[in-house]
Amino acid sequence: MHPRNHSTVTEFILLGLSTDPSTQILLFQIFLIIYLATLVGNFLLILAVRTDGRLHNSMYFFLSSLSFLDICYTSIIVPKMLVNFLASKKTISFTGCALQVYFYLFLGETECVLLAFMAYDRFVAICNPLRYNAIMNTEVCIWMIGASWSTGCIISSMDMYFTYRLTYCGPNVINHFFCEVPLLLQLSCSDISVNNIIKLVGGTSLLCIPLTLILISYFKIFAAIVRIHSGRYKAFSTCISHLVVVTIFYGTAMFMYIRPKHLATEDADKLVAVFYTVITPTLNPVIYSLRNKDVQRAMRRLVGPTACNPNR
Repeated sequence: MHPRNHSTVTEFILLGLSTDPSTQILLFQIFLIIYLATLVGNFLLILAVRTDGRLHNSMYFFLSSLSFLDICYTSIIVPKMLVNFLASKKTISFTGCALQVYFYLFLGETECVLLAFMAYDRFVAICNPLRYNAIMNTEVCIWMIGASWSTGCIISSMDMYFTYRLTYCGPNVINHFFCEVPLLLQLSCSDISVNNIIKLVGGTSLLCIPLTLILISYFKIFAAIVRIHSGRYKAFSTCISHLVVVTIFYGTAMFMYIRPKHLATEDADKLVAVFYTVITPTLNPVIYSLRNKDVQRAMRRLVGPTACNPNR
């Protein structure tokens, strides 16, 4: 094992999405707008859930927690990316890279678990509607949120340890717009065989176990909906938004971390990374608002109270 203080690299160079100055200015403007939209959309959703009494149940409690996660998740990546679009020296310190890796893994792994708990919430709502409030009470919801964050913290700490125990003695150029663990491992001058095994086993487990729980929940949900003689569409419509978010999140994550090596290309990696670090946190509040009249009504009340009052 090589201790951390034997590393000679003090900073990493992030090549980003483009080396053309005019393209970088255009990308800065685009991603700044997307980032601001992410902050506004998710903050509005959190405020809507907190201020509207009709949204005070477990489904919206989890949804506001997801919005908070998305705000934190995109804020780990995008501000530094925006700075580097305009900077002549596109670098990140060794410590800054370590913190970015830790929080990126922490929040991503937390979201994996949270999405599984949200699927369970939908399962209880559809398969046990009369006992829904008793099963998904406040204490249970708080425990689930705590379990999500705790799991993310523990697993990301392990990943962080095995990544930064390595020696980095050069080169220090990362062909990406943030510090991705697979690219960092390629820059290490230590033996990374243990890291590759941990990445494969840990990544596969963290993605597949929550995803399996989600699939089991929805299998039971679909079985219950089939037995319903009326109101099938209304019952299923409460799950559509969550299914879309799960498909986007797990689809991109599995493409990045458990795909065959021959499918890996630098341009494809950057494109997928843009999608799950920048685009998805922007889409989530939109996806959950499009088909939910209660959320739409609450958000309209926040941005324009008179819009909800036809008598004015």
